[in-house]
Amino acid sequence: MKIAVCIKRTPDSESRFRIAASSASIDETGLKFDIDDFASYAVEVALQLNEKQGPGETVAYAVGPDAVQETLRKAMSMGVDRAVQLKTDAVPYDGLAVAKALAAELKSGGYDLILFGKHAFDTSAGIVGTATAELLGVSCVTAATKLDIANGRGTARRELEGVAEIVEFPLPAVVTIDEGIARPRYPSLKGIMSAKKKPLETRPAQLGNVRVTVKSMALPPDRPPGRIIGEGTAAVPELVRLLQTEAKVL
Repeated sequence: MKIAVCIKRTPDSESRFRIAASSASIDETGLKFDIDDFASYAVEVALQLNEKQGPGETVAYAVGPDAVQETLRKAMSMGVDRAVQLKTDAVPYDGLAVAKALAAELKSGGYDLILFGKHAFDTSAGIVGTATAELLGVSCVTAATKLDIANGRGTARRELEGVAEIVEFPLPAVVTIDEGIARPRYPSLKGIMSAKKKPLETRPAQLGNVRVTVKSMALPPDRPPGRIIGEGTAAVPELVRLLQTEAKVL
């Protein structure tokens, strides 16, 4: 089976963020970057499917500047066969523009399955996977927590509020991957060494019109410090009053 997995380079979620001087982006100084968490789940699912299905090919795609090559190399160290960088000076916030660049490359690839993370940590928009499916004219299933492929069809499980949904779909298809589906494997030393020899192609990204931009960013305000209003049962009346008059939750 031929599988494409589209990944994104995002800051580590444990990082302490600062706003850049432009006020329209984050300051990347000192930040650690890696494969986005949901994208890493998608990589693991792609690898497991091809290990289960037998001989196949797994190809990683990423849009971005040359720094994204490190992210693609990590995907190859996990087991991806080859990678393609769709080069641009910066990744736009316009998810449709990114989807157009990916669709332009994927349409002639002959892929049976195209995987994305459910959404990226930095934007949480969840647009790129579904927009790519629409541009390619193929089936799309979002937020899959289980995925099986057999006889040219797929079956996916989606977790909804209080229930689960099982959907079937024909291939080719786009599926976005939710957490809990698989634990991403750690690259082995052998995988890291072999990734250096695997092919990584670079092509210009065909973004099209970028219509969504960020005007400014701001960090959320600091939480006010807590207050101690008393001890034991004697503090209950004052606590109730504050919950009614200040917090307004009663």
